[in-house]
Amino acid sequence: MKNEKKFIDKQKIYQTLKNRILLLEYTPGMILNEKELTSEFNVSRTPLREVLTWLEKDSMVRILPRTGTLVTELHFEKMIHAYQIRLETEKLVWRFAAENIDDDNIKAIASLEEECRLLLTRMDLKAIATIDFRLRDILYSVANNPLLKDISEYLYNITIRAWYLIYDRGDWREETAAYLEDIILTKEVLLKKDPISAGETRHICLSKHIERIRSKFTSWQ
Repeated sequence: MKNEKKFIDKQKIYQTLKNRILLLEYTPGMILNEKELTSEFNVSRTPLREVLTWLEKDSMVRILPRTGTLVTELHFEKMIHAYQIRLETEKLVWRFAAENIDDDNIKAIASLEEECRLLLTRMDLKAIATIDFRLRDILYSVANNPLLKDISEYLYNITIRAWYLIYDRGDWREETAAYLEDIILTKEVLLKKDPISAGETRHICLSKHIERIRSKFTSWQ
């Protein structure tokens, strides 16, 4: 039981640090203070460094000898390359989801749609992120392909900080309206249970999203 508890604790630390990086609480280029983290999570350096190794495999940090752990910078070229692959992997996720979707899944997506609509006039980046995480969890579960989920999540983690950066610097209502439209289109296309149409719809939505990222991100360089 003790070993199991340690494993669960490391997973919790990993998820906490991952969310802080994704939501830009730890900004790109920031050096993480291991001493502060071991104190915060009440762990020794050994489990913490294991967690940091997991984050490095996810391309979220770089462990630098004799320097520390660096939160990875946002590299536009790498991000665009990741988005290009996301276009194809998420097309598959949406296709598989359309094959297995049921009424309860549709109701869950409709609930997320209403939560997102409320955020048109309330700035809350964590709430938007939570909606996006939950939407993806629904689709991954319905698609029922663990390997595809792992690949899709890895690419998502590489790219998502750029989207949150736009939220942080750009027009909140504009970005939220665009995201709300994506949720609505996702719900409508999955209702049809047409895998080909679902895949193509996701490809179109994500392509538009990439162009918004490209135009706004490059204008800030």
